[in-house]
Amino acid sequence: MTLILDWQSVLMRDTILASIMEGRPVIQSSARTDIYLSLLSSIISQQLSTKVANIIKNRFLNLFPEQYPYPELLQALPDDTLRSVGLSYQKLNYIRNVAAFKETGQLEHAFVNALEDEALIAHLTQIKGVGRWTVEMILMFALDRPDVFPVLDLGIQNAMKKAYGLEATGKTLFAQMREIAENWRPYRSIACKYLWQSLDVSQ
Repeated sequence: MTLILDWQSVLMRDTILASIMEGRPVIQSSARTDIYLSLLSSIISQQLSTKVANIIKNRFLNLFPEQYPYPELLQALPDDTLRSVGLSYQKLNYIRNVAAFKETGQLEHAFVNALEDEALIAHLTQIKGVGRWTVEMILMFALDRPDVFPVLDLGIQNAMKKAYGLEATGKTLFAQMREIAENWRPYRSIACKYLWQSLDVSQ
């Protein structure tokens, strides 16, 4: 009951967000325990449409027995094989970096999930090719953390510009977005998921 009342207080603080949420499907949990696979998927998806990313990801997984890229198997594949499924040289190097990090035992769910948000961002951005945005997606989706605000996400920027009439750019835009998002604490992740939904004109 407390969570429901807290969420209602968020909507009372932001009537624009309340109108965005009205009539939309309830956000379901997307929690996953395989942080390694989530990181690989995020890297494959970088700068690609969802459709193209899914095609490349499926081709990538089909390279492996059981459709699972165990680190030792991934590292053993030639670059040309990885390139053949649509991965750039840059991305194949990044996924090799993730595989190497996995082999150190530092991507186990219990270890990763025990870290606070900022500590986890610092931990995973040690991997070359994994930036803050990528880890924020892990926090929001794989770990289902409730209060993450990915200010650098282009979709969130576009949704907030449209909904709140923001016209600034750069640091000024980021400051305005963060100020608005303060009203959504401690549910900024959920608010962002509704903002992403609002960009889908089919809903």
